Amino acid sequence: MKLVEKVLNNLRVTKEEAIELYELDLFTLGELAFKIREKRYQKKTFFNTNLHINPTNICKDICKFCAFSANRKNPNPYTLTHDEILKNIENSLDQGIDEVHIVSAHNNLVGLDWYFEIFAKIKKNFNDLHIKALTAAEIDFLANEYNHSYDEIIDMMIEYGVDSMPGGGAEIFDEKIRDEICKGKVSSNNWLKIHQLWHKRGRFSNVTMLFGHVEDRSHRIDHMIRVRDLQDITGGFNAFIPLVYQTDNNYLKIKNSLSSQEILKTIAISRIVLDNIAHIKAYWVTSTINLALVAQNFGADDLDGTIIKESINSAAGAKSANGMKLREFISLIKDSGFIPTQRDSLYRELKSY
Repeated sequence: MKLVEKVLNNLRVTKEEAIELYELDLFTLGELAFKIREKRYQKKTFFNTNLHINPTNICKDICKFCAFSANRKNPNPYTLTHDEILKNIENSLDQGIDEVHIVSAHNNLVGLDWYFEIFAKIKKNFNDLHIKALTAAEIDFLANEYNHSYDEIIDMMIEYGVDSMPGGGAEIFDEKIRDEICKGKVSSNNWLKIHQLWHKRGRFSNVTMLFGHVEDRSHRIDHMIRVRDLQDITGGFNAFIPLVYQTDNNYLKIKNSLSSQEILKTIAISRIVLDNIAHIKAYWVTSTINLALVAQNFGADDLDGTIIKESINSAAGAKSANGMKLREFISLIKDSGFIPTQRDSLYRELKSY
């Protein structure tokens, strides 16, 4: 097949060809993606030791897919104080964390200082920790809520100590789909613009794609192509993270989850299409650890990290609330035939096991 030959010859596929990749059988697709992964990283699988903190679930926006926000299916609103956040970090240091990953809801009751001053406090108390914080959706919310430009918010992030940006809020870039699942949230064009502004400052970020809800395959491919186009310009994305939609406790009412085959095909296709993004992450929080381990054979070279505590996806049914122990994480990767390779937040290798 000409398309298979094109991929084997490392030629860039078009949008139409990327959609056509879904018609290949699972094992052919996996083999193509694995060849790309193997050429770049051999048997290495990357991870880091990180702590996720979700400081508030009170949200001005109402997204139909969200089970975390206290405005919808979650009856327990909360907002952590800065002291509580710092204590959470202190209690996790003995697990060897090198990154704190902070994503909040869009809380319009706490003020701009609550969002930013915690970063400076973390740097003051735990200077060696990498701060990954503020999604493009949060930046859009803060800019609109407090009458700032995107540039001003981004400059404040850097001033207060944010090191890199997570990829959340991307969902699916098609605006008709966004109107259905997250109307009022940052637009796709503005999401991409915010990351472009961040990259212009020499900073790095990730990019996600939420799939398995009301989108179809063409929407996923459109999403990947837009990511690839921006990466051609900036080179600022470290990793692409396909997030599997969680079905519990939200208003989309999707009865059937995606099949494992469809998830693996999507991960493999992302490895083929995104030829200019170094890492494809099988985010075990949303895919389950077992499927994430299988995804190593379908192009994924990164499994995220130990996480320690996670609130957003676990509210929707993911089995991730308590994270994973480092020793268990390493053993699972080894037992699946790969080499656990600990990295920092910018993918510099620290240790192989």
